[in-house]
Amino acid sequence: MKTADADETLLLDLLNTTPVVDGVPRDDLADAEVGREWLTARGQPPTEDEWRALLDARQALQGLVRGDETPRSVARFVDGVSYRPSVVQDGIAWTLDLPRGRSAAARAVLAWDALRVSSPGRLRPCANPECRRFLVDHSKSNSARWCSMAICGNRMKARRHYERSRQPGGAVR
Repeated sequence: MKTADADETLLLDLLNTTPVVDGVPRDDLADAEVGREWLTARGQPPTEDEWRALLDARQALQGLVRGDETPRSVARFVDGVSYRPSVVQDGIAWTLDLPRGRSAAARAVLAWDALRVSSPGRLRPCANPECRRFLVDHSKSNSARWCSMAICGNRMKARRHYERSRQPGGAVR
């Protein structure tokens, strides 16, 4: 997997660590040990500093994607980030230098910005108001609304169908 794809996956996985399951909000990173395992599974340094920075970055990024925060809220995660060039056999290779203790948070923020630039408006919250997940819309028409058609999409469609059928004169055909 290319680094950009891996970082987009890291970002989306991070945003989706606070789901609502059976009507109950959950935090998949609330425990430090579980947080370190989550980091390890995504090839990130599994330190306590990384985990704490990730929690802070998640909160800022979720607010940013929902429109409740400004890009200033993520500035502290990319302070000190740089790219270093090196000459290789067929050109120049760029190496991302990340700050220790917040490299995963920096990667997630950089992935958010890359999506903001390359695919404006395609990273968004699920349209189900009872869901706290996010999605990256890769559809050609940019019309995806739900984190999962099988879960939220079907629930929302069933809810609308039920509401229409309950209204006087609103028989559904």
